[in-house]
Amino acid sequence: MKIHPTAIVHPETQIGPDVEIGPYVVISENVKIGRGTKIGPYVHIEGETQIGENCQIYTGAILGTPPQDWKYRNEKTRLTIADETLIREYVTINRGTAMKGETKIGKRCFLMAYAHIAHDCVIGDEVIMANNATLGGHVQVGDYAVLGGLVAVHQFVRIGKLVMLGGGAMVTLDVPPFMQACGDRVKLYGLNVIGLHRRGYSRETIIALKKAYRILFRSKLMFKEAVEKIEQQLNNREVKYLVDFLKTSNRGFCR
Repeated sequence: MKIHPTAIVHPETQIGPDVEIGPYVVISENVKIGRGTKIGPYVHIEGETQIGENCQIYTGAILGTPPQDWKYRNEKTRLTIADETLIREYVTINRGTAMKGETKIGKRCFLMAYAHIAHDCVIGDEVIMANNATLGGHVQVGDYAVLGGLVAVHQFVRIGKLVMLGGGAMVTLDVPPFMQACGDRVKLYGLNVIGLHRRGYSRETIIALKKAYRILFRSKLMFKEAVEKIEQQLNNREVKYLVDFLKTSNRGFCR
């Protein structure tokens, strides 16, 4: 363990082996830091914050601060960051509110400079948020999603697994899994075929998802009719996941 002499670390902070804490870092008492994590200069970590193993946190990141929510009354809430997540310069992540109690970041995420994750968000594994991407409260982001620079996501929106959001997208509705989307307001632009290939999805699955996409978004069928047609014609696990995501949308989904 290496702690720079200018760092201010509460004596009750739990620090794992091989952790490095840089100059002028401030860490409060309820923080837990896993083995091998490296924390750069001027980082501020507070609240009930748990950071996993082998994470890297760069200059000026601010983690675990109270939610930016008028209703918050200093309830005991948490921020959890899983292993091997990379947090670049000046990223800000708020802890949860009493409504859910926790903001949660998955494994091997890559949060680029100035990204912001608000209270009660749930981020899957290997999510990438490019510079200045911003999530409102209670947003859910599925595994392997990529959010381009300057993307802004409205509170309570869900972004599905393996979604690719183009830079500057303004997201006010749920974005179905496996899709490419962009624009103000966000619209679908077909499947994220390159992402599917990179993740090892079979040719048969990609063809099934393309058929489902055409039925859902290119035909003139009502949503209920489109779902019935898909369920009759396509017996595929990823297609079922896509349809279930759409069925459970509370805000509605982009098209």
